[in-house]
Amino acid sequence: MGYHIHMLYFSATGTTEKIVHRVAEKLNGEIGDSTVNRVDFTLPPEREKSCSFGENDLVIAGVPVYAGRVPNVLLKYIKSIRGNGALAAAIVLYGNRDYEDALIELRDLLSEDGFHVIAGGAFIGEHSFSRVLAKGRPDEKDLALADKFADLISQKIEFGMTASVEVKGNTPYRSYYKPKDEQKNPVDIRKVKPKTKENCTHCMTCVNVCPMGSISADDPSVLTGICIKCGACIKKCPVGAKYFDDPDFLRHKTEMEVGLTARKEPELF
Repeated sequence: MGYHIHMLYFSATGTTEKIVHRVAEKLNGEIGDSTVNRVDFTLPPEREKSCSFGENDLVIAGVPVYAGRVPNVLLKYIKSIRGNGALAAAIVLYGNRDYEDALIELRDLLSEDGFHVIAGGAFIGEHSFSRVLAKGRPDEKDLALADKFADLISQKIEFGMTASVEVKGNTPYRSYYKPKDEQKNPVDIRKVKPKTKENCTHCMTCVNVCPMGSISADDPSVLTGICIKCGACIKKCPVGAKYFDDPDFLRHKTEMEVGLTARKEPELF
């Protein structure tokens, strides 16, 4: 019997989507019975829809890592999903710093939703704060490991190995990671918001890609809600009009770009 393969993901800049898509398509070619179904819950309207699966489904679920955890703004939606005995693989994608407790947290959330989580993977993508840190990733080497991950999942299913997967992480989970100032004191950058340059053309790209729906359609320089620092408005602006100027944010960004140049590799479970 083949499985219905589903992609389930949040991906503001496309890096998480790239890995989830690669794994899902590879699995569909091996054990799938139809085209891959896509559930992209990056934008707010999609998180208002109900989402449920069943015993003939295999779900490849992916989220980015924010401060070492599953983004807290996604918890309500993820907890609303119904697995109903479906199989799942949990994927987290981080920007070459650390995924800390994000993978074990995602595994637990999916298990609580009624999924049998049989595999987990932590992959690397270009950091949301930077165009330098993990630039161009996931790359071909990462995608090759995504293919391997799909093969391992297929083999587990073939041999009936559907017990919950063991992954790295702590329970209880660690607190969300906080950057530090020059005196090594924690700083809070949660309320930092992007600024808009005068060369903004009001093309509305930023309005349309903001996963929180927080950029005003009347004036793209105005934020009407929270900013999660996902990088979508900055990286997708066609004229480079969006930017951050907060000193603590920029210090943290520079420290990572300078100190985290060693390439980290995906981990598969």
